[in-house]
Amino acid sequence: DLRERAANLPDDYLVVFAGDMITEEALPTYMTMLNTLDGCRDETGASKTPWGIWTRAWTAEENRHGDIMNKYMYLTGRMNMKAVEVTIQNLIGAGMDPKTENNPYLGFLYTSFQERATKISHGNTARHALEYGDETLAKICGSIASDEGRHEIAYQRIMEGLFERDPDGAMLAFADMMRKQIVMPAHMMDDNEHKAKTGRNLFADFSAVAERTETYTAMDYVSIMEYLIKRWKVEEFQHLSGEAAEAQEYLMKLPARITKLAERANARKKRGGVSPFSWVFDREVQLH
Repeated sequence: DLRERAANLPDDYLVVFAGDMITEEALPTYMTMLNTLDGCRDETGASKTPWGIWTRAWTAEENRHGDIMNKYMYLTGRMNMKAVEVTIQNLIGAGMDPKTENNPYLGFLYTSFQERATKISHGNTARHALEYGDETLAKICGSIASDEGRHEIAYQRIMEGLFERDPDGAMLAFADMMRKQIVMPAHMMDDNEHKAKTGRNLFADFSAVAERTETYTAMDYVSIMEYLIKRWKVEEFQHLSGEAAEAQEYLMKLPARITKLAERANARKKRGGVSPFSWVFDREVQLH
């Protein structure tokens, strides 16, 4: 039954699902990143501090996401699991640089943004799976999206507390993180094949397919910025320091600016273009 349902999933869906799963499977990197944050580390590996307990519980819950997605992908029989596992191995080995600089303010801004981004992506893969007739896969992706939604709330509440206690510091950190831009956690993925075959970056091509299928788009990035600005009531803060007030003004103008840039980039984008993906046995998938 599973393979009959999966037979209706197009290759572009499988590529996006594989990229999302590979991202989830690099969980060791993300736990490592959380433990770089000053004042929030699990100093012993079994610390009874609230930070240590939260990090381990979050990791345990996130671990189930990659597990079930990987098993489902294997059981479909439509994926090149060797290529997928090579990509996972390389991604974990490469690590990631979210530009959080061991700073918990930057770290929790990153996770507040990223958890919402993954919620959107998994929510859309759930919707698409249902459209293609795979209700079981839709439930799996929907459950993962629900988990990410709860995680996003936790991290955003931490930032709410920082805005209440240190509005200047939180405002400056928010602007700093947005200037750096939120890099996706799998931006260093590599299957040892894609670059040599196409001359292009694997993550960039995966992201192009995700954009074209409206799984995760530049406008989703903008919507997350708008949501966080509203959630943390950025516009309402008064009596900020001069530098923090400048950061506040920058943040309020940023969504409109990014929207214009995204629209221009989309207008200039060449339609069509295909690329082979090792994850689907080098079948070609449309990029734009």
